[in-house]
Amino acid sequence: MVSFIWPWVLVSLLAVPLCVYVYVRLQRRRGLNATRLGAMGAAREGAATQTGRLRHVPPLVALAAVALLAVASARPQVVIPLPRLEGAVMLAMDVSSSMAAEDVEPTRMDAAKLVATTLVERRPGHSRIGVVAFGEGGLVVQPPTDDDEALLATIDRLAPYSGTSLGRGILTALNLVAPEPETTPGGSAPPDESEARGAFAPAIIVLLTDGENTDPPDPLEVAQTAIERGVRVYTVGVGTEDGATIDVDGFSLFTQLNEPILQEIALLTEGVYFRLEDIDDTPSVYNELETEFVVEPREVEVTSVLGGVSALLLLAGGLLSLFWFGRMP
Repeated sequence: MVSFIWPWVLVSLLAVPLCVYVYVRLQRRRGLNATRLGAMGAAREGAATQTGRLRHVPPLVALAAVALLAVASARPQVVIPLPRLEGAVMLAMDVSSSMAAEDVEPTRMDAAKLVATTLVERRPGHSRIGVVAFGEGGLVVQPPTDDDEALLATIDRLAPYSGTSLGRGILTALNLVAPEPETTPGGSAPPDESEARGAFAPAIIVLLTDGENTDPPDPLEVAQTAIERGVRVYTVGVGTEDGATIDVDGFSLFTQLNEPILQEIALLTEGVYFRLEDIDDTPSVYNELETEFVVEPREVEVTSVLGGVSALLLLAGGLLSLFWFGRMP
């Protein structure tokens, strides 16, 4: 399948038949002149047959080069299957009210954003990153992408509100990268394993939270589901054990980092728990990210290729003319 970025440039191809017409007229005139000179004894007999049809080759090669150059000027694109290594990282970010606590400077939310930004900036080329925001519920705010600007803008827009459901945050990310396999009426799983694993597998989840949990489902049960689907969860504890007091709707609430639950989630899913002070080490999660060899069809512009071929044809036409006739066409 070929498409063109500037299809209107293809109008220039109308010049090709015009050039053919002019060339044919010139050859006929040349033949008439040769006949007249032969009758007058001014031309050698058989001179025309010495060159024969070879004299038409260089001009035809040059004309093909011009036509190809016209096509190249329209900036053609072709769909080419390109192989690459691919994996996905889902950033599940806690946006509950407790993330406004200031036991971490300037706030837990800002500290979590800094960790997420570090992960985006150190993203290896083969991986894509998505963002899930969770409080009482979970929402995919950025599907996995390799667009760093879009990711950083999404992270910057996050703000704390409502309660906390760790399980909902993990489950939202999990259902995107590794959804539950659909079953047939007989209860058997679909034969296509890649379909069951989801469009973004293989993947890992990085959970950035203070660990406080106020709403169902049970995060440990969801963690068990994650490991059953082959997705590991890395947890980053944002906050301190000393905690802080925050104001929520006129009420003063005490909040502190719940490390045990985050350590248990990481241990259960074969992930790793990171303390906030280990922010420089969090990009090491990429070392654990499994990659998969995939072939993805992409549109690739081939203007330079056709332009190069056109230049080679022009050069070939000129060399043939010089070699056979000692002149340019």
